[in-house]
Amino acid sequence: MSVYERIAELLNSAEIAFDTLRHEPVYTSEEAARVRGAELASGAKALICKVDSRFVMFVMPADRKLASREVRTQFQARSVRFASREEVAELTGLQPGSIPPFGSLFNLPTYCDAALAAQPRINFNAGDHAISINMSYADYAIAERPEIGTFSVSS
Repeated sequence: MSVYERIAELLNSAEIAFDTLRHEPVYTSEEAARVRGAELASGAKALICKVDSRFVMFVMPADRKLASREVRTQFQARSVRFASREEVAELTGLQPGSIPPFGSLFNLPTYCDAALAAQPRINFNAGDHAISINMSYADYAIAERPEIGTFSVSS
């Protein structure tokens, strides 16, 4: 089952409405916002990071970046780094940029930046550079149950 199919099954089983958009492959948040006809801030950017010895997923608006220093402090961690392409592939079977904001699909804890909650609707790639999902942020929070905090800063 593809990652998109796993997300659709998760959302359908919870009776959560979502829209699917098939489009040209996109590789940056800016390209994705353009093909979706959406604001950059509504993009739910999923970043896989290694915090000390464990991998986690951070989800934030696409117009923001990871606040590494603050994350290190909050997690009382010695180190925080982005997962390598190889680590991302090993953990998810996906390429960077196609990862949906559902760490639960990959047995990763999900930490969502509070700034994303300001968006009534969010958009994200669904395991493929050419498939996006649009859904309400409130439904995303119900489906994924991420830990909410401040993990980003303005780009």
